[in-house]
Amino acid sequence: MDPMHPAETEPAGRLLQQDEEIARLLQAVRHIAVVGVSRDPAKPSHQVARYLIAEGYDVIPVNPSLDVWEGRRCFPSAQAIPERVDLVDLFRPSEAIPPHVEDAIAAGARAVWMQLGIRHDAAARRALEAGLDVVVDRCAKIEHRRLLRRAPSGGTA
Repeated sequence: MDPMHPAETEPAGRLLQQDEEIARLLQAVRHIAVVGVSRDPAKPSHQVARYLIAEGYDVIPVNPSLDVWEGRRCFPSAQAIPERVDLVDLFRPSEAIPPHVEDAIAAGARAVWMQLGIRHDAAARRALEAGLDVVVDRCAKIEHRRLLRRAPSGGTA
C-alpha cells in the first residue's frame, strides 16, 4: 500500500471476529442503543436488551413506533439519543441495515453490532471506513455469556 494515498490504507475501524476482540468490546462499552427493540418478550431483541440491562449496560431502546419500552424512553434513531452511545446493536433485516449504519456513524457510535443472522457487507465496509468497529452475524447475549460470564452451577450458560 502506498502511504501517500490514504484511500488505499486499511479501514480505521476493525471487523471483530476473534473472541478476545469481541470480549474487549463488550468490556469497553457501557451505552448500547438497541435498534429494533420489540415490546414482545418472545422476540430476540427484547430478550437481548433485557439481558444486557441485567448485566449492567445502559440500554437505550430505538424503535420509531414505540414511545416507551420497559419503562425506558424509546428513541426513533441513534442520532435522536441525547447522550453518545458506544455501541449500536442492530435487530433489523439485513436489507434494512445501511441507513442504520449511517445513523450510527452520524450519532458518533464507536461500534456497530449486527445480530445473529444479520449481515450486510457493504454497510459493514461503510462502518469500518468511518472508523467504527463492526461485529457481524453474532448475538450479543450469547457472546457475552460465552466470553464474560461463567455458566451457572449445574447448568449451561
